[in-house]
Amino acid sequence: MTRKIQPPTITRTQEAEGTGFSKVFAFLRDKLLEGSIRSGDRLVPERELALQLGVSRPIVREALRALSMMGVVEIRERVGTIVRKPDVSVLGDFFAFSMAQQADIVDDVMQARIAIEVQAVRLACRHASTSDLERIAAAVDRIEATVDDSEEGSRADYEFHTALVRASRSETLMQLYAAMSTLLMRSHHERRDVVGGDPAVKQYLVEDHARIFQALVARDEDRADQVLRKHFSIGDEYRRKAATGPAARGRPPTREEVA
Repeated sequence: MTRKIQPPTITRTQEAEGTGFSKVFAFLRDKLLEGSIRSGDRLVPERELALQLGVSRPIVREALRALSMMGVVEIRERVGTIVRKPDVSVLGDFFAFSMAQQADIVDDVMQARIAIEVQAVRLACRHASTSDLERIAAAVDRIEATVDDSEEGSRADYEFHTALVRASRSETLMQLYAAMSTLLMRSHHERRDVVGGDPAVKQYLVEDHARIFQALVARDEDRADQVLRKHFSIGDEYRRKAATGPAARGRPPTREEVA
């Protein structure tokens, strides 16, 4: 059974700020953040909400439809507008669309990824369960098995790092990471394409992920942090050299050139 939420009468100047769509959107957003509206709750009818906020019903309807597209609410015929459990995949689509036309977006996302994973790996050392470690171990095995396949290899790489973040047990980190999933997959795929056919670099990829896993098993936060940072640092250096080095001239770089 859903609760029917009665919005408070707005009397204060700061509550009445904003007009039209932005006012409705901000009001509902704030109520969700405050927790006074929860998943499963039913909002008051559009007419009542419009009267409370001093806007037209079409404006309220537009705001609710926008929230519906974001997965925040569900508009049910003859029932009303129901607050939904957040769907982070919608946020991922928003990220992808909003950033798609930005130059060098993959590098920018990479920096956000590093910030999330470095903290996540420390938390994972404290909180990872047996099933978390088994999931990460399986991803390491899959990275090795697919190292010659750019498509499957990039997917295995993504699964490893996703499992690492999941093992942190931080809901916020997991949701932020999931929100970037489309762009992260693109990043993994582009990096694997750059690797080319160099056996030494492929071996390093397998061994490096195994080292991260071993640090997790040992519950060694400092070691895990160090290995992961080095993993990202070498990846950045590799991409830089690949753009101007031997790979750009027609042959893949050697392991020594990567390091």
